[in-house]
Amino acid sequence: MADVTDHLWLHFTRMASYPGGEVPTIVRGDGAYVWDDRGRRYLDGLAGLFVVNAGHGRVELAEAAARQGAELGYFPLWSYAHPRAIELAEKIASLTPGDLNRVFFTSGGSEAVESAWKLARAYFKRVGKPTKHKVVSRHLAYHGTSMGALSITGLPGLKVDFEPLVPGGIKVPNTNFFRAPEHGDSPEAFGRWAADEIRRAIEREGPDTVAAVFLEPVQNAGGCIPPPPGYFDRVREICDAYDVLLVSDEVICAWGRLGEYFGATRYGYQPDIVTTAKGLTSGYSPLGAMIASDRLIEPFLTATGMFAHGVTFGGHPVSCAVALANLEIFAREDLNGQVRAREAAFRATLEKLRDLPIVGDVRGDGFFYGIELVKDQATRAAFDEADSERLLRGFLSHALFEAGLYCRADDRGDPVVQLSPPLVCDQRQFDEMEQTLRAVLTEAWSLL
Repeated sequence: MADVTDHLWLHFTRMASYPGGEVPTIVRGDGAYVWDDRGRRYLDGLAGLFVVNAGHGRVELAEAAARQGAELGYFPLWSYAHPRAIELAEKIASLTPGDLNRVFFTSGGSEAVESAWKLARAYFKRVGKPTKHKVVSRHLAYHGTSMGALSITGLPGLKVDFEPLVPGGIKVPNTNFFRAPEHGDSPEAFGRWAADEIRRAIEREGPDTVAAVFLEPVQNAGGCIPPPPGYFDRVREICDAYDVLLVSDEVICAWGRLGEYFGATRYGYQPDIVTTAKGLTSGYSPLGAMIASDRLIEPFLTATGMFAHGVTFGGHPVSCAVALANLEIFAREDLNGQVRAREAAFRATLEKLRDLPIVGDVRGDGFFYGIELVKDQATRAAFDEADSERLLRGFLSHALFEAGLYCRADDRGDPVVQLSPPLVCDQRQFDEMEQTLRAVLTEAWSLL
């Protein structure tokens, strides 16, 4: 029998790490846990990849897929419709904040982000502002891997192999208060400063050239970075002042991750576009969406108007059926309410790890947390590149998995352990995460 890596090319993976083809192989899931092909159980502290929000083993989601596949396995949304896409678009529009009523389906998150940038460019051309094409996004932010989305992404290391990228991506500071370069004594002042960095970037580039600002409610890369108080209110003011679209990239933050259907609702701001995917189906079938305000579709509603964009599997009937069943689970079990009720306990449990010398910061909201690791708590000294390589890739990722916890040890920026568990978790899983992290991080510190 061939080794796993003889034919399977893994994503974002150093293939040389598995010279004998011994790749961890997950075969089954139930609730907050998964099992490998050796029968070992692991707590899924990352919900797969910020995806399996309703938990593993939901038979009714598989059954919804089977029923729809038997009825209509596929038909495109190119000049046609099918019932599940119609129903799901109506359902999503009923949950979005404000007038975000126009749902454009994609296969996943990168396509949703790509669609949003294309819409911003096409919209401004049609309203007589054709030079508005640039995008502002934050340092270290991840927005996807397609060429447009990668240009919006703020992680230089991910871009090197693929340059030159799409021109027009502008980067501004993120909102990591733990590493605040200004106003480190006041979250409110820091939030104002960080938002005004967007204003300054727009003014430097020229407001007549900037189409959109792409922001995650809680920034993923860099380690679950929440917004400071007043940040999004100020960003909304800036976007309105310069006629720039505010895109809320909620590929991760929607569908209960922060205790609401949308992160924009959690933080009380009104986007012009929301991009989403992942938890929309809890990962049981691929699906994403770009959700736009009513005004953004208006230039395309003329007799000859058309948004000349689409993807083959966007709004796939099976995926739409799974999403509808997934949202039924959300409503029936009040998964958003469960997150809101338990998030304080989740935070408090993770905060216990602050007594470890390697833990510098614990941050996040809802069921989305990052633990930033440091060399020195007092000075907040970061690990150098060699230490990060040895600590994260050389030890932590493997050690946590071997200890029974699947999560992410990430060094895109400063070293961070990320936790984003299924929304069905309770104190038992919180304690299990804390105990496993405590043991492994203690050992990691002893190796430095």
